[in-house]
Amino acid sequence: MGQKTHPVGFRLGITKEWPSKWFVPKVFYSKILEEDLKIKRFIEERYKYAGISNVVIERMEPDRIRVRIFAQKPGLVIGKGGQETEFIKEKVEEITAKEQIRIDVREVRVPELDAKLVASNIAYQIERRVSHRRAMKKAIEDAIKNGAKGIKVQVKGRLGGVELARKEWFLEGRMPLQTLRADIDYAYTRAYTKWGVIGVKVWIYKGDKIKEAKEEIKERLRETTKEE
Repeated sequence: MGQKTHPVGFRLGITKEWPSKWFVPKVFYSKILEEDLKIKRFIEERYKYAGISNVVIERMEPDRIRVRIFAQKPGLVIGKGGQETEFIKEKVEEITAKEQIRIDVREVRVPELDAKLVASNIAYQIERRVSHRRAMKKAIEDAIKNGAKGIKVQVKGRLGGVELARKEWFLEGRMPLQTLRADIDYAYTRAYTKWGVIGVKVWIYKGDKIKEAKEEIKERLRETTKEE
């Protein structure tokens, strides 16, 4: 079952965090979820060429929202004199009808180890008629050079314009899908070609987070001891 489970959802609360952080009564759940999806869709579509890796939305108080944007090129998201961040703030206010909006833009320092950016780059090259094997092998080579413990890349569809769809994948290094402490980044995107849609999946194994987990447990024990 490990191969059929979403690698990120499988590790939520253990080595992965939720992309949206808030809690509301069940009555408002669908409304808040729809707002989050609209915000993320707007940012990813408008700043497509900035290399958006992730958008984390935090609702700490009823009228306060914090949007953290992780981008390969943060300058395109910030804009000249912060014009783009102000525009994002206005758009979020329009979607959520909230006044206290905070936009934080952060840079993805190693894009070669970010599954979303790697998948998007492969899809972009496929759309530009670059050989899918060449794009996959280049992505694997760059990830291993930058410290990845393992990487798996898969493409599926009418590769090269053939009549029958097929699946091809390459694996380099280790990919422990069943290990919960394994830090595995996963992403899926699509390449739109004149022959049809080609799906691109990327798994990147960055190592185990067992040391960080031990430190967190120690901190919790210290806090509990202090309270007692």
